Amino acid sequence: MRYTLRQLQVFLATAHHENISRAADELAMSQSAASGSLKELEQQFDVQLFDRVGKRLQLSELGRELRPEAEKLQAQALAFESALGGAQTPGSLRIGATLTIGNYLAVPLIAAFRAQHAGADISLHVANTSEIAAMVADFQLDVGMIEGEINHPRLLTRPWREDELQVFCAPDHPFAGKRSVSDARLSEAQWIVREPGSGTRQTFDRAMHGILSDLKISMELQHTEAIKRAVEAGLGLGCLSRISLKDAFARGSLVPVQVPQRDFSRQLNLISHRDKFHSAALEEWLSLCAQHN
Repeated sequence: MRYTLRQLQVFLATAHHENISRAADELAMSQSAASGSLKELEQQFDVQLFDRVGKRLQLSELGRELRPEAEKLQAQALAFESALGGAQTPGSLRIGATLTIGNYLAVPLIAAFRAQHAGADISLHVANTSEIAAMVADFQLDVGMIEGEINHPRLLTRPWREDELQVFCAPDHPFAGKRSVSDARLSEAQWIVREPGSGTRQTFDRAMHGILSDLKISMELQHTEAIKRAVEAGLGLGCLSRISLKDAFARGSLVPVQVPQRDFSRQLNLISHRDKFHSAALEEWLSLCAQHN
């Protein structure tokens, strides 16, 4: 074999950081050792894996083509190493989740996973749909749990579970208790909604087709709790997943607004890289999610 696993590690770390110094820090190597390892790999095969742009090292066309295979080789090597060591746990898992899923669904799943595999190393990154998709596509995350729709050539989407958004307001709002609220009245109200790029905003925009341009969007916030607090303060209407509103509705601090003429249903999805090696941890996680759909 004309390359080493260490050379693959340096290649992948450099591809991630686009900087040899940060790649070396991640691998606990000196910068000169990391640089030499990468240079030796390129010279062995007479190839250029990176384009040097100032201080940045951007993957060349060949580097982009080889990265998925290098990712799979490294993952398989780590799985083999765990098996040699007699590991009884499925290893590490990097999960990404959008805000509603991360705050209300992912944590109980992680608890269930760790109940079965106490030594599992699991990390959770919470962000909006576009950021999670970008991180999965860049191999920074093993799997993403998203609320939005993604059409990405490098990503595989698996339908997970159904969800629905709900328009809501403060208990003393004029719309509270109404049997239904017309589109005309919706257009007169102030709205507090999620930011563009989020799955919730994507569903909201789709549901409000035809009147979206007429809506008075006064605030765009990145966090569901901030939106709920703003609506409780009487600043306008909100629209979030019913999952995130259950407790507030039970307390009576927020109330649903009936908008039967609008379709707020959506599909929650699991995404992974098409070329991702499915480790034991990833297979276990997907199986667990299937059981809780």
